[in-house]
Amino acid sequence: MISVPVIYGKLLLTAFLWGGTFVAARVVTQHVEPFSASFLRFVVASFFLILLAGKRKASFPLLKKNQLLPAILLGMTGIFTYNVFFFMGLKTVTASRASLIVATNPVFISLFSVLLFKERMNAGKVMGIILCLAGAAIVISHGNLPEIFRGKLGWGAVYILGCVASWVAYSLIGKVIMKDLSPLHAVTYSCLIGTLALFFPALQEGIYEQVMTYTAIDWTGIFYLGFFGTVLGFLWYYEGIQVIGPSRAAVFINFVPVSGVLLGWLLLDESINLSLLTGAALVIGGVYLTNKIKNT
Repeated sequence: MISVPVIYGKLLLTAFLWGGTFVAARVVTQHVEPFSASFLRFVVASFFLILLAGKRKASFPLLKKNQLLPAILLGMTGIFTYNVFFFMGLKTVTASRASLIVATNPVFISLFSVLLFKERMNAGKVMGIILCLAGAAIVISHGNLPEIFRGKLGWGAVYILGCVASWVAYSLIGKVIMKDLSPLHAVTYSCLIGTLALFFPALQEGIYEQVMTYTAIDWTGIFYLGFFGTVLGFLWYYEGIQVIGPSRAAVFINFVPVSGVLLGWLLLDESINLSLLTGAALVIGGVYLTNKIKNT
């Protein structure tokens, strides 16, 4: 079993890598269609995961009957739907703003952990949920909250909210399936299933005709998303879920918007305004309150 301090270090680095995925995806989506980008990301990821399994001499166990449905759901939530929403959303939503919306993940993971796994809910968690939702609303509406009630959020924000729903499901299903599978096997199976599901929509987008037109920057972004954002990020995150549980592992997503906003500002020249800073403060504070170790 990996020690808790090592897990904390891996989760912190994972948060930084995931902050970079918003920048990479923002660049890739300017030239690559959503299904094609998602498919290529997980072709890269699946290749390296299989190599990693071979290096560790970890033979793949065949899925049992009771594992088949959870494995399919992993592939369809954390790989297929999450990434289609991710790339579609980042066509119009900045990396900074998208990273802050996705930072609400831990709140919903914690909430559903209470409902499904009987984790405790207390005043700190309730306050954290309220702060996090308020911050997300400010970020999504650019500080103009009435826009939410008028239904004028824009499809980009809606797609990024779809990412949140997909990742919550992926995290909670992962807790169930890792009772019998290692993190490496769980992540690899989910990637292979998701890649297969993404192949046919990518064909319809014309990936064979377009793939030769992708630039070196596009391929660099795809590689970053596949290797750093998926192989390392997913594996370390699932190790965290296995060792310290979904709520405590999810708290490290708190650092994703910090790196996402900073990298968006440094690399993409994205602006940082008052609504972004206010929303960030509320989201980060809410995630902290929701997932304080003593609360779990």
